Amino acid sequence: MRIQLFLKSVVIVSGLVFLSSCKEEKKTITEDKVVVSFKKEGTLTLKKADSNSIIKTIDIEIADDEYTTQTGLMYRNQLKVNHGMLFIFPDTQMRSFYMKNTKIPLDIIYIDKNKTIVSFQKNAKPMDEISLPSEAPAKYVLEIYGGLSDVWNLNVGDTISFETL
Repeated sequence: MRIQLFLKSVVIVSGLVFLSSCKEEKKTITEDKVVVSFKKEGTLTLKKADSNSIIKTIDIEIADDEYTTQTGLMYRNQLKVNHGMLFIFPDTQMRSFYMKNTKIPLDIIYIDKNKTIVSFQKNAKPMDEISLPSEAPAKYVLEIYGGLSDVWNLNVGDTISFETL
């Protein structure tokens, strides 16, 4: 009788240990393990349309191939105020972005071939897969931390210039 009770206890404890180790494994197999760091690839300057005065200069990463334009700022845990990502497309057309796998809120700024801001999608909600289209054709798209376009008082008609490293 004692041996049966002992064996049942061993089976129960072993089962609990197995289940708890399975839970731990599941926790480690998450997107949180993907760590993507900012890599400065250039600088971008935002300028007021009416005076050409500098609003802000930020460090940027460049997205200009299929992989980087598809992943963008996905999996990032933070984006500093002086950082952004500039998407450079080979043509000018209506654009649409979404926030799949993007953990931080973003302002998405659509910019035409003349480097003039044509529309915004402000404070895009993290992890949302709703389409966030431009209101005019764009060749460039700038992503910055959500809310900064209002803080910096950016408007349609303001311009950008950028240099790559």
